[in-house]
Amino acid sequence: MRQTMWRRCLAASLFTAGLGAGMDGAAAQDRVQWRFSVWGNSREVTRGIEAVATHVQEKSGGKFTIRIHYGDQLSDAKDNLDGIKVGAFEAAQVCASYHPGKNPVMTVLDLPFLPIPSFDALEKVHEAVYAHPEAVKEMERWNAKTIFSTILPQYEIMGSGKPPKTLDDWKGVRVRALGGMGDAMRELGAIPTSVTSPETYTALERGVITAVSLPFSYGHHVFKVHEVSKWYTMGMQLGSLNCPTVIATDAWKKLPSAYQAYIEEARPLAYAALKKAYEASDAKYVPEFDRRGLQRIDISDGMRNDFIQRAAKPVWDKWVSDNAGKLPAQAIFDFVMAEARKVAGT
Repeated sequence: MRQTMWRRCLAASLFTAGLGAGMDGAAAQDRVQWRFSVWGNSREVTRGIEAVATHVQEKSGGKFTIRIHYGDQLSDAKDNLDGIKVGAFEAAQVCASYHPGKNPVMTVLDLPFLPIPSFDALEKVHEAVYAHPEAVKEMERWNAKTIFSTILPQYEIMGSGKPPKTLDDWKGVRVRALGGMGDAMRELGAIPTSVTSPETYTALERGVITAVSLPFSYGHHVFKVHEVSKWYTMGMQLGSLNCPTVIATDAWKKLPSAYQAYIEEARPLAYAALKKAYEASDAKYVPEFDRRGLQRIDISDGMRNDFIQRAAKPVWDKWVSDNAGKLPAQAIFDFVMAEARKVAGT
């Protein structure tokens, strides 16, 4: 069904191109509309692309527009990278952990407990990884060019059932945890599942899972997980998913150089909009968890360090060994840690 939709999108693109070719003057030739595919509604995590869309439209005098298609209108969340590859749309948000086999290099940023605590640090480390030759080469295989990261906040866990107050309490807990974060939970005896963000409420409500790892503002509140939960962690800082905004390389090459410049200069605006939205959302919504009577589980430094020793380091080592035959995994992991230390000034 999605293939049919992609074909329709392609046909529409060709039709539009044909109309443009029949119009006279540079203004007609420079009129461009891109389609952007994203799941869910307009929310904190989409503020970056919304800022970019506003900027390019204003700078181009309305000639260059990016139409954001929310709610999987163009593609399922897990298929956005495929859509970019076949040219079904020009831009999209993707999450590496939704399809780790397609972009193993990018999944290094999904590893748990990486020492990247702030939004500014996330921006710098993610940008460094996106510019790494191995990451560039990997995305090129999908006709994709990475523009900016959605710098998702650190993940905390919210759920129903028995509150996990010790590391052993995680045994048998069915938790929505993706990528390396899911692997870390498995090391503690939990049962990680790959539920997409929009599915979390229903999965928790029906008992398919008993806990959900997401950022507070972008995830738990937006997808109303707190309405069917009894407790939440504070201070776990499990990790952060790598969900970049990408554009089709073919579409980028066809874009007038002035429009390319508008996108490039909009990147700082995207990051500023994301940081502002996340921080404002946490300040507004986290107190609501307490008002609803959710039990807050404060994670001590000692417990977090134990978590890293028991669960994170084995996952880091496994990521390197699993990917060693496909890419220079140890060098890439060391690069991430070095960039994190550089940002921290250590």
